[in-house]
Formats: sequence, C-alpha cells, structure tokens
Amino acid sequence: MTVKDTLGRHDDWRCFEALLTISPALLIYQYMGFLLSSTTSTSTSIIHHKICTTFISKQTGRQGFDQFGALTLKAIMPEEKSLTITNDSNNKKTPHVLTVAGSDSGAGAGVQADLKACAARGVYCSTVITAVTAQNTLGVQDVSILSEESVAAQLKSVLSDMRVDVVKTGMLPSIAMVKILLDSLKQYPVQALVVDPVMVSTSGDVLAGPSILDTFRKDLFPMADIVTPNLKETSALLGGIQLETISDMRSAAKSLHDMGPRNVLVKGGDLPSSSDAVDIFFNGKDFYELRSSRIQTRNTHGTGCTLASCIAAELAKGSSMLSAVKVAKRYVESVLEYSKSINIGNGSQGPFDHGLKLKRSVCNSSRMQVFEPSDLFLYAVTDSNMNKKWGRSITDAVKAAIEGGATIVQLREKEGETGEFLESAKACVEICRLHNIPLVINDRVDIALACDADGVHVGQSDMPVATVRALVGPDKIIGVSCKTPEQALKAWADGADYVGSGGVFPTNTKANNRTIGLDGLRDVCLASKIPVVAIGGINLGNAKEVMELGVVNLEGVAVVSAVFDRECVAAETRKLYGLLKESVVGKVMV
Repeated sequence: MTVKDTLGRHDDWRCFEALLTISPALLIYQYMGFLLSSTTSTSTSIIHHKICTTFISKQTGRQGFDQFGALTLKAIMPEEKSLTITNDSNNKKTPHVLTVAGSDSGAGAGVQADLKACAARGVYCSTVITAVTAQNTLGVQDVSILSEESVAAQLKSVLSDMRVDVVKTGMLPSIAMVKILLDSLKQYPVQALVVDPVMVSTSGDVLAGPSILDTFRKDLFPMADIVTPNLKETSALLGGIQLETISDMRSAAKSLHDMGPRNVLVKGGDLPSSSDAVDIFFNGKDFYELRSSRIQTRNTHGTGCTLASCIAAELAKGSSMLSAVKVAKRYVESVLEYSKSINIGNGSQGPFDHGLKLKRSVCNSSRMQVFEPSDLFLYAVTDSNMNKKWGRSITDAVKAAIEGGATIVQLREKEGETGEFLESAKACVEICRLHNIPLVINDRVDIALACDADGVHVGQSDMPVATVRALVGPDKIIGVSCKTPEQALKAWADGADYVGSGGVFPTNTKANNRTIGLDGLRDVCLASKIPVVAIGGINLGNAKEVMELGVVNLEGVAVVSAVFDRECVAAETRKLYGLLKESVVGKVMV
C-alpha cells in the first residue's frame, strides 16, 4: 500500500501518523513522490491536513537534514487544509567544519592539516587564521599573530553566511582571540566545539604562552564539547603535574573534565611507560582506554591537529562523540602507518600523507601519460578458466600478451578468492607499469583501488559510472560495455573514457550475451562521443572485417579466447597485432 493509496481513502490524520511511526523513510519517499508528480506548487490542498516539513538535525535540533540525508516530518494543526513544503529535497546539508587555528608554512600542522583531514573524511572545511607561522621539519622559525579585528572579521564572514556544524580550534595565541571566538559562537551557535588546546608544537616549540591558560580553563573549556590535550598540554593546564602512567592520565582527564568540557581526550602518544599509543577518553561518567600500535616514524608533525579535525569531521557527519573519537584515532594510526617511509624535509619531524596517495605516485609512479584512444588498439582480456586450462598464471598470461603487442590489458577474473585476486592484480600492475601498458580491472572497483590499477571496466548492470568516477578519481580510466547508441551516449554523459561494444560475433566467454553484429557496432560507433573498442567473438578470421568498418571512433578490438585460449599467448597476440596493423593502413573513415 502506498501513501497515495492511504491518503486517497482516509481523510484521517491518524492514518498518516501511524504510517510515519511504522516507516518514516518509506512514507517520506512515497509521499514526496506523490506530491511532486501531482503539482509543482509549494502550497497545495491535497489532503485536509497541514504537514510542515521541518528539517531537524538528529542531535541538536538545528534546521537541516539528519545524518542520513532524510527528512523529519512534523505534523501540526490537523484542522488546516494546505500542504506546505519549506525546503527542496535536493538541498542536502553538506557537513561543515570551521577551523580556527594558525597557518603552518610547511603544511604539516595547523589549518593545512585541518583542511586535509576534513577533506579525507569527506567534510567541507572553512578556515579562520589566527597566526601565520614560518615552520618546517626543523621547527618554528617565526610566528606572526594576526590582529583581533582580522580574526573577528573572518569569524563573522564564515559564520554569518555558511551553516557551520562544528568549530574546531587550534592555535589561539591571545586572550582577546578566545573571547572574540566565544562571542561569535554565542551569536552564531554551532552543533559542537572541539578544542585542541595548542600550546606546544610536535617539535617542542611554544605556540601559546602561560597567560592564556586561565582563559582556557575559565572561559573556553566550559563551552567545549571535547578538549584534546596531549601530555605536555595536560601538564601545563594542571599546573605542571607529571604524567607517567595510564592512571595519571585518568586522574588528569577527570581534573580537566571538572573545568567544564563535556568530554575529555588525553592523548598519550608520548607516554614513556607504554609500548602502545594509549589515549584516555572520559565523558564525565565512564573512562575509555583507547589503544593503537605505536608507529615508529619521524613523520608525526600535525598528529594532534589531525586527530581533533577528524573528530570534528565525524561529529559534523552526525556521529556520537565516542564513535567520532574512535574513528579519528583509527584514521591517524592508518595515515601514520602509510606515511612512515615518506621523506619530506631534513628535520626530525616530517609531515604525513592525509590522503594516502603520496607513496602511490612516488613508488608506483602511475602511468605518466593520460589515456589515449590508441591504447585500445589491441585490448587483451584475461580469463581465469583459460589460464587454468593451459596451466598458466595470470601474471604469465599478461606478460605474454604484452610481449606479443597488447596495448591495454583487462583482468577479468570471475573466480577465486578476493585476496588471491588482489595479490595477482598487484603483480600485474607492476608488469604493466614496466612496459607502460595500462591495466584495468573488470567490475571490481575495490580491487582496482587496492592495487592502484589504471582503471575499471563496468557493465550495464554494474556500479554506475558516476559512482565509479567518484571512487576512483578523475585520472583513472573507466570503460563501459554498451550495445546501443543510447547506452554509448549515456556512458559519455556519465564520464566514461571509452565504450566496449559487442558482442559483435557469437562467443562462449560470456553466457547469454546478445550479439549486435557489425551493423550494431557501426551504430554505436557513429553515436558515441568517446572511443570505442569492439569485443565479442573477434579472432584472426574476422578482426580485419571489424577494423575495415571505417568508422572514426572505432579504435581497436578486444579479444579473450583468440589469444588466451591458445598454447602460445605471445605468438597469437603477435599475429593479431600484425593483422590489425595491416587493416588500418589506408582505411577510409566515415
């Protein structure tokens, strides 16, 4: 039963209310669909009740979508007879963190770390700069504090226009700046305030003097939803006490909580008595001991800024405080592990890679050139069953195909365990990179990401191209299987790089694969706005016929059994390459 059916038969608010209680998501989806299909007016007399759509945040009651992007409906005034829509269903709230902190010229900490951390966690981040520092991996060479007027203007500019969810603070170098911040937050309330009481940088440089400590304790902390001091900062805030054990950290967390913040996270990365990185989280009632492995690396500059920003990002997305802290700690551990061998700067405190991509470009040196249509000339598609039949590994098959002249390779492995496939894919990526041959993965976006393949090929029933593009990024190759001109045009509109069109001829490598013939291939090529590679039943006996169609977008042929279901892959590939070369000499394009 749909909402439309129910509302059509029952002029009774209780029915609508019952549906809302049982399945609000279904109700909203169906009801809004009914409304939009019925009228474009914003005030319509459809039923004899007024339903006001109010967008209430799951945690705070601020106007907005909940963390899942769903609408919350509030029923009022059953006697009235109009329906009012107060917002657009496409106007989804983007999670937004504002960082109020200093600038780090080396980009390892400060607002630069905050921006990178929020971006990595999928949250928009705006900035208010409190100071400009000259610093690198050797330390801090200069600090220039911005004027109070500038900080106030920045705060007003962002908070008065953008719907900020969470404010995260870092370097607050003066008492006046703290008071300006608090006044701004009273005028423009936000969902949460995350305070990273930056006083000493990771390298040991002092960034805020002792005069500001009382302001932190008396004014800032009571407004905070969480404070995240490291051991040195905790010691300073508590009058210089020594923190040497986990028990000391618990006591310190309790003392800091007494100053007013709703939650406290004492970071114990430098705790000498522990072989793990132990943090203590205290919410006023319960203590949580959060452990992670201690990563042996020099690249730790900006860990505190990153952790606090990640907590803020998760809160902005709707997470609970404890969940946000746990995610942030796991994230920092992951990026430190990934970045431990990165070498930037000559000092003892290097930055780390928030996006988990620097090693990929340095070590793997992904293909230096962009995708070219000519890459599709001889497209070799592996087949696990054929490899088993001939007793060869996937890496041996790929090596042989490249030796014979394949210009691009697709791994299409439908059987076997994911872990095994991933290791094989990584090995094949290395082989292809040595020969500057692009490698794409069939269907499996997860494998393509994990092995840093050059791209992905998807079918009509697989993950949508737009989703694939969002996952793999702008530089990867995306191919789409298409049988019709309409599918080819959609592939282009969705952001694909090429079309694989077929099956041109009958084939045994794919069950229930409808054949489109040469005429169907021609139609797709003429309609397509991106390069086309023909696939399906192509071999030495018919490849010339395919290439002599003479349509401008047809760049090559894709083959499976013609090369891989043969005793010598290299020899068969070489024959096919020679035939294709002969076919394109002097051909006339239409």
